[in-house]
Amino acid sequence: MTRQLEDSASPASPGSDAGASRTDASRIGSGALAGIDRRSAIDAVRLRIGMAISLGLLKPGERLPDQEDVALGLSVSPITARRALASLADQGVVVRRRGRAGGTFVADDPPRQVLAELTASPAESQAVNRLVDRRLLFECAVTHYAAVNATGEQLDELERLTREMADSTDWSAYHQADEQFHQLVGTASCLGTAVGVYHETLAELYAYFIPYPIELLHKSNCDHVALVAALRAGDGDTAVEISRKHVDILHRTMFMGLARGGSQPAH
Repeated sequence: MTRQLEDSASPASPGSDAGASRTDASRIGSGALAGIDRRSAIDAVRLRIGMAISLGLLKPGERLPDQEDVALGLSVSPITARRALASLADQGVVVRRRGRAGGTFVADDPPRQVLAELTASPAESQAVNRLVDRRLLFECAVTHYAAVNATGEQLDELERLTREMADSTDWSAYHQADEQFHQLVGTASCLGTAVGVYHETLAELYAYFIPYPIELLHKSNCDHVALVAALRAGDGDTAVEISRKHVDILHRTMFMGLARGGSQPAH
């Protein structure tokens, strides 16, 4: 799977990995969207984890997934995840413990000043709202045509992915299956080159994914289950309405919505 948060970083960006064989950058830092602050891939990962802590989505003392899983869950390279976590540990935002029960944990009392600096700009929040609107239009279109064109094999795989999300024990595993699910809905639409544009929009939006409590993500998976049932029945109207609500709620449940007092995260 293509990593959405790689490429395009400026070597001079603060925190950039100048020694890496491949420059690794998030769309948060690439300037892919007009008005978004430029930041390195490492700083983008720091931002995403820091915002999750500030918003109470990651709790003091909570264990983060293993480093490799953090990389997969945030769609970045392992070296980016490792250096971002090391930086957060140096600043006291997370702590690392060795041994059988070791790992990386949210600090019991993360420095407030550091967390205050790990905040998305108003321009970034505005850009993500625009991305949600763009995805909303695409999602309704691909869902409509998936209800017409999805094969039995594709529907079986979508159902399997809903079970995988239901069995996920952390946000990283859930995110990986969630991404595959929505990519497959797009592919099942058989909309030709437009599917690639939809996948690009998904990738841009997933670049802003932050960790959420798994219990809330499991609730979001109920939408996926209902969507597969509607697709199997060939009920395009119901399927489109499920998808519309599933995406529209992102305005309130992504970081920019939560920061201004929106609903609890559901996706």
